[in-house]
Amino acid sequence: MDVLELARWQFGITTVYHFVLVPLTIGLSVLVAIMQTMWFKTGDEKWLRLTKFYGKLLLINFALGVATGIVQEFQFGMNWSEYSRYVGDIFGAPLAMEALIAFFLESTFLGLWIFGWDRLPKSIHLATIWLLAAGSTLSAFFIIAANSWMQHPVGATYNPTTGRAEMNDIVAVLTNKTALVAYPHVIATAFLVAGTFVCGIAVFWMVRKARANAADADLPMYRTAARFGAWVMIISGVGIIITGDEQAKLMFQQQPIKMAAAEALCETEQPAAFSLLSVGHLGATDCSDVNTLIKIPGLLSFLATGDWNAEVEGLKPLQKHYAATYGATTSDGQTIHYQPNLAVTYWSFRLMIGLAVFSALLAIAVLWTTRKKRYGDQPWLSTLALVSLPMPYLAASFGWIFTEMGRQPFVVAPNPTGVDDIFLLTQFGVSVVVSKWVVLGSMIIFTLVYGVLGVFWFRLIQRYAIEGAPVVEPPPDPDDVEASRPLSFAY
Repeated sequence: MDVLELARWQFGITTVYHFVLVPLTIGLSVLVAIMQTMWFKTGDEKWLRLTKFYGKLLLINFALGVATGIVQEFQFGMNWSEYSRYVGDIFGAPLAMEALIAFFLESTFLGLWIFGWDRLPKSIHLATIWLLAAGSTLSAFFIIAANSWMQHPVGATYNPTTGRAEMNDIVAVLTNKTALVAYPHVIATAFLVAGTFVCGIAVFWMVRKARANAADADLPMYRTAARFGAWVMIISGVGIIITGDEQAKLMFQQQPIKMAAAEALCETEQPAAFSLLSVGHLGATDCSDVNTLIKIPGLLSFLATGDWNAEVEGLKPLQKHYAATYGATTSDGQTIHYQPNLAVTYWSFRLMIGLAVFSALLAIAVLWTTRKKRYGDQPWLSTLALVSLPMPYLAASFGWIFTEMGRQPFVVAPNPTGVDDIFLLTQFGVSVVVSKWVVLGSMIIFTLVYGVLGVFWFRLIQRYAIEGAPVVEPPPDPDDVEASRPLSFAY
């Protein structure tokens, strides 16, 4: 492998490791805030116990997310220094906003929430978890804004003297239509992950306790958590479908070759069929051997444009169009293949959708088995819950793999309807001074370190999930001098 290939592998590995933690933090912070709000409003102890229980799991996930996320930004200045030189004037702005506004908001109020249980008034303490949740969702927005600019450059101009893209409208960057469509989709996905997490663990405990003792006092609490998580999954699932459809239609306009690859659509069709199953040679650089085995006539045209009879352009004519517009060869005479890796794009798109079905099945099963104040005690329900737990994580990860791999060979994709001359091939974004041995060594080290951190994360989540919701007493009144004590870790 050369430097480019190694740098891509390293960034892909560290990104997927990190993103496993991100959606759970975003979604679970809001769900824990809702749980604490329910305790604040009702005084019901079960909500306090659930807040403490899932709050501890949130803290574990948050800590590992910070540890793995720091590495991401350093790679921009090291392995991808040429990319940073080209887009730093624009790409750095939303990242700086994320650090200075969102992350400080998260970390500050996370600390107050952890240590303020016995010291802050209940209403103030409740506000801290909501501000933490706001920081998490705001952080996602700035990251999505930066990534969306790579997918669809706006608010910038190309300076031929410096050879750099330079920002001239920060508002346009932050209100990029691509970002405004992608952000709700990411947030809905985060709630699907968090809802599955809450529901899956609660179902495990509900079934376990119902089979051991149908009169267990904790059963109503776990049933409440399971149904709460199930409704979150249903609502977020609907949101994912709506926002995903909008994002796909926009992507057909902005990056038609990515969506053609996602459907293995080699030739232009009118109307275009949706591929349920296509096969071909994994290493092929063109569409010559793709064979569509199962398809739904006209559906792709409808998904792309809303018209069942619309024309959808295929990969072969798109390759010719891209070559004529952006160049057929590089400066050293190499042919540029604008078609992304067909197998990765095609199957990551389907795995993104297919794996999320497990959450839908779990939500329906939970709402059905717990109807009319029943407690689900079926062993298959517990098995379904445990199997479903990792599925939305994997679906979200495959979604990002599709988004990033489908943009190749561009690291900054061209804007066909707006900004002129701003695009960058991935091969020209990699550092020209970092050797492949340095990249290989750091990739091995980070992969091993992340692997160890992943084991710790899993074991900690498993340990505290198996312990169950703690038995806690409401915190003392902070105005009671005798009951007050110095700030201390609440767990």
